[in-house]
Amino acid sequence: MIRDQWCPVDGLILEPNGMKAATMSGKNVVVTAGPGAGKTELLAQRADFLLHTRQCPYPRRILAICFKVDAARNLRERVRRRSGPQLVARFDSLTFHAFAKRIIDKFRPALTDQNALRSDYRIDPDTRIGQEQIAMADLIPLAVEIIETNAYACGGIRQTYSHVFLDEFQDCTAQQYRLIKAAFGESTAVLTAVGDTKQRIMAWAGALDGVLKTFAKDFSARSLPLYQNFRSATRLRRMQNRMIAQMDPEAVSAAEDLAGDDGVIEALRFESERDEAKAVGALLEGWLKDGLHPSEIAILVRQQPHLVAAALRSELGDRGIPLRNEQESQDLTAEPVAALVFSFIRVVADDRQPDAYTSLMRIANRRSASEEQASRFDSQLKRMLGNARLAVRDSAFRTENGTAWAPLVHEFLHLISRPVLTALSTGYQQGSRLDDLIEQALEAFGRELAVDGDAVQALRRLSEVDAVRFFTIHKCKGLEFEKVVVLGVEEQLFWGDPTAAKSEFFVAVSRAKRHLVLTHAGYRDRPSGFKGRWDEQRKPHRELLGFADEN
Repeated sequence: MIRDQWCPVDGLILEPNGMKAATMSGKNVVVTAGPGAGKTELLAQRADFLLHTRQCPYPRRILAICFKVDAARNLRERVRRRSGPQLVARFDSLTFHAFAKRIIDKFRPALTDQNALRSDYRIDPDTRIGQEQIAMADLIPLAVEIIETNAYACGGIRQTYSHVFLDEFQDCTAQQYRLIKAAFGESTAVLTAVGDTKQRIMAWAGALDGVLKTFAKDFSARSLPLYQNFRSATRLRRMQNRMIAQMDPEAVSAAEDLAGDDGVIEALRFESERDEAKAVGALLEGWLKDGLHPSEIAILVRQQPHLVAAALRSELGDRGIPLRNEQESQDLTAEPVAALVFSFIRVVADDRQPDAYTSLMRIANRRSASEEQASRFDSQLKRMLGNARLAVRDSAFRTENGTAWAPLVHEFLHLISRPVLTALSTGYQQGSRLDDLIEQALEAFGRELAVDGDAVQALRRLSEVDAVRFFTIHKCKGLEFEKVVVLGVEEQLFWGDPTAAKSEFFVAVSRAKRHLVLTHAGYRDRPSGFKGRWDEQRKPHRELLGFADEN
């Protein structure tokens, strides 16, 4: 009855299994789906169903756990668009590490002996120091310890969440799975896991083999496969289907479902990486002149991106095409305080930035203040922005020097106030994370500013919207683009376990919606100063390139 009262938002039509998964009541589900099947949209529609039909009753919440910061942010934004700002307030979209940190911050006193932590503990990428600092790798084990040893903490988590979503679950590690089982294994929470074994590319990081089947058994979950690919044009889908025939024969689509000539696949051979860079640069320049938005283009490489794409980065710089290095920027720009810093610099550096100005004013708005206080603060902020604009236009201001911008940024953040900044994210309310992210944002801006001394271009390279995006394959999962270039489809890059190499290649090619370009070069110069193994003579990876051949 409840299902009959709800229909997908925005007139979307879900395939039958998708509709079942979105409206499932009281039973765990594992959804297996290939690229382009709409896994993120399915979760957004399910959230809308649960919130609007009160299957998730107030004040309980929905928890979504993703593998990447931007994936978590994208899912929450999609739920906001589908369900509105009031209901999305009860939707927590977090990475595994963010979920673990939330548990530690809330129940930290439950940690004892050698795992006890001070209230102002810090997080370092690698190093633990007594009670003062933990490494990123410590987050999940400490959260597991809290849940497994403290009934109050375990009960608090289970009372908070009535439903849990697990995205890209094929890459779940043993530690992450233990966290899920400890938190929700014997609870009344209803779990929905989505994944695709053909896209399991995190085996090197400890991803569990067969975790989707393990989850189905441990949580008595109903298995619902999705078959349709709504992302890619038919030529690209046929290429993917040729790969699926080897990787997962039961998931092969019928030939009649893939008829048509829509889409473009190009496999391009070059003598050297310089020739490759010039040709790819010309391609991108042509696409942009034809009106394609930069954010609809992705450059992908399996490994050693700073080495393999060095010539291309130089070529794009010469052509004035901003290239955003997702390896360095992806997680940072998903942070609200970093976005605020970049919006401030953008507004100060360039008067023609209405979107950045609107975003900045929205975040700075003090909703709890009286009308008089809000008006006074608004005047202070506008005066500060005006003075900052004058300062950077003064001939004495070194716009090309990243350190020159830091005092202006800190003055702006001081005006915004610490309470407003810490309210941007629960993770900012403890330890030094807020200050660390502010410094990382300034360092990232300084790094891009050093390329050409142009603040506006530096911000374009940091932007998700204004720049061509450059990823390793591991960083691009869950994303899609009109045009995708996969650099270096060569034996020297797609080496190692053939199954893993094929899975990664499958992830790469399935990001493209309409146009896929595969490149390989016969010769790549040894990068200056690089001491590791580097084969200058290169061989095309004929098996992977062969999937692009219709014949």
